[in-house]
Amino acid sequence: MSLMYKKLGILGGGQLGRMMIAPCIDLGIGVHFLDPNPKCSVADFTSHLTVGDFNDYETVLAFGRTVDVITVEIEHVNVDALAQLEKEGKAVNPSSALLRTIQDKGLQKQFYADQSILSPAFSLIESTSEITKFPIVQKMRTGGYDGQGVQILKTEADLAKAFDQPSVLEDLVDLEKEIGVMVGRNTHGEVQVFPPVEMEFDPELNLVKYVVSPANIDEKLSKKCIQLAKEVATKFELVGIMAVELFVTKTGEVLVNECAPRVHNSGHLTIEGASISQFEMHVRAVMGLPLPRVIVTHPSVMINLVGEAGHTGSPQLTNTDEVLAEPGIFLHWYGKTQTRPGRKMAHVTVVRGTVEKAKEVADEVLEKLRVVAE
Repeated sequence: MSLMYKKLGILGGGQLGRMMIAPCIDLGIGVHFLDPNPKCSVADFTSHLTVGDFNDYETVLAFGRTVDVITVEIEHVNVDALAQLEKEGKAVNPSSALLRTIQDKGLQKQFYADQSILSPAFSLIESTSEITKFPIVQKMRTGGYDGQGVQILKTEADLAKAFDQPSVLEDLVDLEKEIGVMVGRNTHGEVQVFPPVEMEFDPELNLVKYVVSPANIDEKLSKKCIQLAKEVATKFELVGIMAVELFVTKTGEVLVNECAPRVHNSGHLTIEGASISQFEMHVRAVMGLPLPRVIVTHPSVMINLVGEAGHTGSPQLTNTDEVLAEPGIFLHWYGKTQTRPGRKMAHVTVVRGTVEKAKEVADEVLEKLRVVAE
């Protein structure tokens, strides 16, 4: 069957799905979406949006039967339906088994332990009564997303804010840097890796504030991060793209924090800063196409634009004309109809001759571009 007539079904119609539309068009692939929101981010750019719940078994099953390949832009979907589609011979990439493991941080951590993949020491608990050691990182086993469901409990006094539900407790790492590596692996087992990026977080929102490419690490550490990311993707038998989030400790040890088997915030700057975007790499991987070697074409910095504190409602972006008049500044608006404090509404990638200059411009952009309510 020619690619021109193949249909890719994506569970989720948010900004990640929206940014997958362009490479599907370029490669001649029909792209179809399932999302519960009729005004989701892809709605204005596709005539193939099925409005329905991607957590409902029958809805996912019916949608999957209408396409050739099924993938996701969010991992919180009905994996039982995906497993049934696999039994019926449908290509589900990444697999239902991988998604089931990723959905539960406890299963994810146990996978790393079983596969001898270096990750922070952990234990599994059912309730806060089992928390006796401090400081400790608590992560809800299920339901966490975009920085939600993770917190540091520094002392016993912090138990008042602990999640009283099944959780992972992780040792607090003596952290030097947080590194992200995007790995693509196709249906033939071919693997390509994007060079490591460095992530800096907003301490209040627990969201990525800057993603910096290339990461400020030496070649030896870069190779170590790449090798670990490849190992993770291979042992998961990934088909698609995966964000592998890594901790680099002050002693130079590299540990796997978490993984996301989908296009990811830490890979957005590949659209302007690399020889191929993470979105095209994912589409190629799930459709069984060749994966080209990745080259960083420009030093770049990505910043998230989130809803301003105190602003909820129809969104408006300030000072766009002033910012967009400058070369090397690329705005990606997500098309969400409602803003709220801390919600990701857009991102901007700044491309310059050096990372230092790109970051300087990014700081200026953050001062000017604000997402407010009309």
